[in-house]
Amino acid sequence: MLDAAIKALSQMISPPMRSILWRSIGVALVLITVLAIGLQRLLSWFATSGEVWLEGLLGPGWHSSLEVLSWIVSIAAGLGVVFGGVFLMPAITSLVASLFVDEVADIVEREYYPAERPGVALPFSQAILEGVKTASLTILVYLAALPLVFFAGAGFLIFFLAAAWLLGREYFELAAMRFRSPEEAKAMRRDHAATIFTAGLFIAAFVSIPIVNLATPIFGMAFMVHMHKRLSGSRPELIEPARQMR
Repeated sequence: MLDAAIKALSQMISPPMRSILWRSIGVALVLITVLAIGLQRLLSWFATSGEVWLEGLLGPGWHSSLEVLSWIVSIAAGLGVVFGGVFLMPAITSLVASLFVDEVADIVEREYYPAERPGVALPFSQAILEGVKTASLTILVYLAALPLVFFAGAGFLIFFLAAAWLLGREYFELAAMRFRSPEEAKAMRRDHAATIFTAGLFIAAFVSIPIVNLATPIFGMAFMVHMHKRLSGSRPELIEPARQMR
């Protein structure tokens, strides 16, 4: 696993990968700016009008809990785009990865596995759908953990573990679906859940580093291409029969 991570890191700045790296960074910067501003405005609304609206919806018994939540949200809104950038980065990388999955995987496969059958490019709509689903789930999990951020760092630990699970899951499935049907890719991920979660910890650590984390889609995808190859072994029957004939 460490060897796969080192290979992914070293290949990130190789000439064939540089164009993808700069394009992915550009897309990530645009997305994170737009979404961070939107998140900041949403939090600002909740810290003012939203608390009153929710109390009217839930009843006066929720007043104290909503006051605490409003206080936490007010702090988050005050941090503005900076908070949004940190909070949304795992979700952003999920979306960006879905745009460049096949370009990255093709380069990795050509350099490290030239004698093996190449993967089949995912339909663009399917790749985007996977990215949107993971990004949405990431935001929901982070929102659920947000109230715990200010209590002994529990929220940050939840953020990290959630990122490891979500990002490891998405990148592995994207790599696997180049050789398998979506159902087979998900089944393989479940069969190797512990290994893939551990690999996801590498990606979660990478996405936690400011500035460097803009390159997460390249690192994560290259890393999981290696992991998929290693978990698949060399048995040709593991490749979807319909695709072997292409």
